[in-house]
Formats: sequence, structure tokens, C-alpha cells
Amino acid sequence: MSKLMVKKFATPDETRPFTHGRMDVIQFEGGIVGRGVFESGWRWSKDVAPIAGTKSCQVSHAVYVLSGRMHLKMDDGTEEEIGPGDFAVIPPGHDAWTLGNDACVAFDFAGAAHYAKQAAGARAEPTRTH
Repeated sequence: MSKLMVKKFATPDETRPFTHGRMDVIQFEGGIVGRGVFESGWRWSKDVAPIAGTKSCQVSHAVYVLSGRMHLKMDDGTEEEIGPGDFAVIPPGHDAWTLGNDACVAFDFAGAAHYAKQAAGARAEPTRTH
């Protein structure tokens, strides 16, 4: 039987830092949710690719953007921009980068379990907050 559970992103179960941002992760009985903070100047292919060890992001995402803007470019050339209030389903095979001077903050309901986790042979390591 499930019980009421409250978790706070102020004290996530795990924080995975990367250049120009971080992924805060909370875990619960039904799954994992992440809050990505992508600072100005962040680009997946520069800041997370060294951690993932892949040419493009191979994680599927279902994101809700709280603030800031992000540009998405799929491996097939399809491009889209997302911003506050947008919900996007992003399949594997993409690059992304922030737009403007504000951080893009987005909640990921599908890809946080694997996002910015060290791949075999990669040098960066996720940091556990507690």
C-alpha cells in the first residue's frame, strides 16, 4: 500500500553536476523526477557529452519548462525551441543548448534516471548530496 510522500528539490536524493548546471534527482515509489538547471552558456554536446560518452544525448525526456529557454536539435536535423510553460517529449538522439542570459529550469519526468550519469570510461562522476 502506498503512503503519502513529500520530497523537496531543495534537498534532492542526488545531484549530478556538470559544467554550466546540474540535475537534481528525487526518487519515490513511482519513479524518478529530475530538475535540470541549465545555466547560460550550457550546451549538451560540450557540457554533458563528456559524462555520457556519446555524440548526442541518448536519453528520452518528458520535460516541463519552468523558466528560461532552450533550443533542441535532433540528429535528423529537426529543431525546436522550448520555454516557460512548454511540455516536450524529446526522443534519444539530440543536442540542446540554453538561449539568452537566464538559466533554463526544467522538470524531467522520463529521463532523470540516466541523465548525466557517468558512462563506462568517462572521467566525471555524479555527486551524492546525502
